[in-house]
Amino acid sequence: MPSVRDLKIKLFADGANLAEIEEMAKNPLISGFTTNPTLMRKAGVSNYKKFAMEALRIVDGKPISFEVFSDEFDEMERQAREIASWGENVYVKVPVTNAKRKFSGLLIKRLSYDGVKLNITAVMTLDQVLRIARWLDPRTPAITSVFAGRIADTGRDPVPLMTRALSLLHPEGKSELLWASPRELLNVFHADEIGCHIITATSEILRKLSLIDKDLDDYSLETVKQFYDDAQAAGYTID
Repeated sequence: MPSVRDLKIKLFADGANLAEIEEMAKNPLISGFTTNPTLMRKAGVSNYKKFAMEALRIVDGKPISFEVFSDEFDEMERQAREIASWGENVYVKVPVTNAKRKFSGLLIKRLSYDGVKLNITAVMTLDQVLRIARWLDPRTPAITSVFAGRIADTGRDPVPLMTRALSLLHPEGKSELLWASPRELLNVFHADEIGCHIITATSEILRKLSLIDKDLDDYSLETVKQFYDDAQAAGYTID
């Protein structure tokens, strides 16, 4: 039976709702945070820097990733350097390519070799992982975020790909592999079993950590009661 106590992987919370970030920051199981422009828009964020400053205050030194939002590499670099200046615990999210499918390699190299901690995001192929690894400065901490959940959405098993991705990272460097977009709590154990360094998940998934080790007979009974109570509350009848 899986146990939270046995997990070696670092759990990051993914989101942009400040109340949820504060909730997760109080959880000793959560080691860091990630966000992105889509999550920020969904959460109603209108002022990027104001949101980031408040999130930094809440996470209190734990690593947190903020993403650039330009499609031009010169502007991406300007934004990345500004974002990196916000704190030692900040990782700058840079997409593996821009929207024109141009690889971000030169940008990754310039920033990484200047000591900017990067989180390379939207990665989905081993070729991308290999190309990223070649451009990163092994002396600078970095995260390669492979979207295993989205890969699984295409009908492909992400576990073999993620296992291989681990072997492509610099063996003596400071780069870590992150399992992104998990679809269920079980993915935490999938990622842990292969030695993935980090998994980031929404608050909705992370709240299910309390279910680990739960007695399944008790869980079955709770489910029966839930269905019964909801049917009663709805006043259903069969005439």
